[in-house]
Amino acid sequence: MNIFDIFHARIASILDRLQADGRLPTLDHARFVVEPPKDAALGDLACNAAMVFAKEAKPSFANPRELAVAICYALAESEGVATAEVAGPGFINIRLKPEIFSQVLRAALSDPENFGRVEKGRAGALQGKVNVEYVSANPTGPMHVGHGRGAVFGDALANLLAFSGCEVTREYYINDAGAQVDVLARSAFMRYREALGETITIPEGLYPGDYLVPVGQALAKAHGKALLDKSEREWLPIVKNAAIDAMMDMIRDDLAALNIRHEVFFSERTLHDSSNGPSKIDAAIEWLREKGLVYEGRLPPPKGQLPDDWEDREQTLFRSTDFGDDVDRALKKSDGSPTYFAADIAYHKDKIDRGFDTLVDVWGADHGGYVKRMGAAVAALSDRKATLDVKLCQLVKLMRNGEPVKMSKRAGDFVTLREVVDEVGLDAVRFMMLYRKNDAPLDFDLAKVIEQSKDNAVFYVQYAHARAKSAVRQALAAFPDLDVSLSALAGAKLELLTDEGELQLARVIAQYPRAIEAAAAAHEPHRVAFYLYEIASVFHAHWNRGKDQPQLRFVNAKERDLTSARVALVLSLTIVLGSGLRLLGVSAPDEMR
Repeated sequence: MNIFDIFHARIASILDRLQADGRLPTLDHARFVVEPPKDAALGDLACNAAMVFAKEAKPSFANPRELAVAICYALAESEGVATAEVAGPGFINIRLKPEIFSQVLRAALSDPENFGRVEKGRAGALQGKVNVEYVSANPTGPMHVGHGRGAVFGDALANLLAFSGCEVTREYYINDAGAQVDVLARSAFMRYREALGETITIPEGLYPGDYLVPVGQALAKAHGKALLDKSEREWLPIVKNAAIDAMMDMIRDDLAALNIRHEVFFSERTLHDSSNGPSKIDAAIEWLREKGLVYEGRLPPPKGQLPDDWEDREQTLFRSTDFGDDVDRALKKSDGSPTYFAADIAYHKDKIDRGFDTLVDVWGADHGGYVKRMGAAVAALSDRKATLDVKLCQLVKLMRNGEPVKMSKRAGDFVTLREVVDEVGLDAVRFMMLYRKNDAPLDFDLAKVIEQSKDNAVFYVQYAHARAKSAVRQALAAFPDLDVSLSALAGAKLELLTDEGELQLARVIAQYPRAIEAAAAAHEPHRVAFYLYEIASVFHAHWNRGKDQPQLRFVNAKERDLTSARVALVLSLTIVLGSGLRLLGVSAPDEMR
């Protein structure tokens, strides 16, 4: 039950009646919103319809305030409305009767799995098939904490979109082509020689981490000394394949430790493969050329100091400026090989050919300059029909009690994601990675995220769930035969919930469906984490009031019906907390130890 949708429909109906009376033209109801007011003291709902339609409302309504008065007059007769008032130049504030919130609690208790779920199509452009590509770390070593932020963000977003009615595919793009995997192979070959008994020194420019030792040992076991007799041209592909496979196995294990699993692992090498005809990259370039979007030309020199690798030459260029980019983009290097951008075009064409309506790419913040050109490519490849949303995840600064943590026993020059998960746990990593907007820098303090205090958001939210469950156990201790099944509690006498703290908790529970829809529409799972912290704060505040005022406690041994109603309230809270935490990939414990 989404009270914001319900009252949006009621106000739309009022506008339709005014139109039928000849006082308004036909209006686009999607243009106005019903949302929580910025100041909760103003009411339960706020609407901007009169402000949005002020121009169309003339001359019947001289100003938006006159239209707002007409809407409020009609709303005053609407079921469940206590007051409907005009504020300022024409905003509408609505205060609801407690019976509306009783209906919300009954809806949550009656269908807990679907409470808050956005009906298919309700998220507008988010409906249909969505591809969320995230992590996509180079398969050259273990994942670090920065990779973890993108991994958690992408996974939570995929959960959120699926909950919102979208058909979601979770995808990992394996960067297994290019110079970095050749460096990986050469690094693994050094460990292969080490496994055969040689004393080695890892040259500068190769990967020194101990994580490649098992790869070298596996190569020695599989090939003996045979690879030593081969030229680099011969052994490089053998070692490369073995090293990439080993690294991807390690990455999958690291992701599994965060409960992250992808449906699709897409290999970049498949884009370059021309063994059975033109490569996917060449085919994509030719497809664009046939559309008149590829030409041979020269690029103007970049502004400022020229980079060392800049060449004034005729190039194969994509007309990305036709789609909002700042400059046309090169598709071929001077040696005729495709640019990295050309490979990305082919990859995104493959996604579009697979039928995705919305593409979400989760990248590191250092790729910000790449967003415009990729948006132009997707617009061209889809005839402007597909949507690309690039989400940039800022850096993570790892701390311990305020001091930077930099070194890893395993990787040598950085702390691995797995080390962090093993130290503080999956829940702390996932929640705290999401308790900050993705494009804001994040200080992740290993000591703070395991503190049992209000300052530790994951503890505070999980503690609210555990506390609510403990209230149910206390109710059963007072009334052993009390039926605490959700179906029974949906029939409790919820009109007995009259304290302002109880009603405030019910109000915030009622906001959950809208919080989910807003987070899904914006592709911002951090909004769910913020909402969970807010509702936990409301619950803890009311719980603490009961310490000084026993009549407010959730269990009243002399009032069975009141206790039943309050148990219905706290179990509605656990439904919302459990649902939101599941979307974030975090557990909802019944007890805190």
